[in-house]
Amino acid sequence: MKAPVKTSRARLTTAVVLVTAVASTTLVPGAASASHPASTEDRLTLRQLQRETARVLAEGRFVGITVRVRDGARTVRARAGEAELHTGRPVPRGVAFRIGSVTKTFVATVVLQLVAEGRLSLDDTVERRLPGVVSGNGNDGSRITVRNLLQHTSGLHNYGPEEDTGNTAADFERTRFDHWDPEQLVAGAVRHRPDFPPAPADDPEPDWNYSNPGYLLAGMIIERVTGRPWAVEVRDRIILPLGLTGTYAPGDDPYLKPPHAHTYHRFPGSVTWTDTTARNVSSAGAGAALVSTERDVDRFFTALLGGRLLPTAQLAEMRRTVSVGEDFEVGFPGLRYGLGLMQQPLTCGGDTWGHGGDLEGFTVRTGFTADRRRSVVVVANGTGGDEQRLAAERAVRGLVDRALCGGVG
Repeated sequence: MKAPVKTSRARLTTAVVLVTAVASTTLVPGAASASHPASTEDRLTLRQLQRETARVLAEGRFVGITVRVRDGARTVRARAGEAELHTGRPVPRGVAFRIGSVTKTFVATVVLQLVAEGRLSLDDTVERRLPGVVSGNGNDGSRITVRNLLQHTSGLHNYGPEEDTGNTAADFERTRFDHWDPEQLVAGAVRHRPDFPPAPADDPEPDWNYSNPGYLLAGMIIERVTGRPWAVEVRDRIILPLGLTGTYAPGDDPYLKPPHAHTYHRFPGSVTWTDTTARNVSSAGAGAALVSTERDVDRFFTALLGGRLLPTAQLAEMRRTVSVGEDFEVGFPGLRYGLGLMQQPLTCGGDTWGHGGDLEGFTVRTGFTADRRRSVVVVANGTGGDEQRLAAERAVRGLVDRALCGGVG
């Protein structure tokens, strides 16, 4: 996920749209929310989902987009735009994509599994688990807990390598294959004073800021506790048991496995797209490095929210959310954050659960009803500045809301 967007309007542009959809199995009725079921009139038809996908492509000014909606046992997929600019080639079905910060939910799940096993506590401090790693400039690892890291209430500055390498298209091209160790990135964060003091566990409305370095620290703690890298623990504890055949941590490999679409970003000062598909995502690490598929993301969240990955107590901790504050809510109205899990209200009542993900070039949004009967996974390629991000967020959010409130029929 990126920093909050503070612009209020965006100019929409036209796009040449290629739209297809595919449905499978039989519809099983399910509630749109905790408050009421959807009527037949509320449900999206296949044709309507196609039109909505095309609309989101245009309003978000994306290059390509795929949408997967599950309603009970029925799954509907729609796609629009291009897999690669100027080719007319549609986004492939079953596409592999970087999931960005959706990775955080996987990592938080492993941490909470370790808590359930008695090998770690949410009240453990960073200093206890990683002595001397967070110190200086007012940063004090003895005051930051594991809960703070997972909840984004540590106050740790949200450092990214572009702060030092630059954030233009030329900077990206120069550094796209560079390797970054998590220790380097945490060191960059602690060069800054903390944004606020770490929140105590019983604070109902703590200060909050999105901090990728907090999840890099969580990954480092997983390795310190288990003796194995976070990615190996995610693989053995989540990916293999759930049969997530398209999900993996790429390490330093900059290339996506086929089939995949290209990702594009307009960097500051540039009016043209930069292809960001091939890149080393070690700088994202335990905060945003995983690759997955729509099916796998759906299966993961459905299993998680259904209690298959965590005991009741730890799942309750994950779902205990706090407000993200006014700045972040500009782009994500009503959003609340738990331990690696996002909660957002639906217009029909109830909430959607999941997590979003962004890196230069793509946006991933997920939504799951509380009863897990309905889900939406949206993957869009082609990102730009603040105005585009705000328009894109509104368009995608509207699609997720309608699909979860109405389902498909």
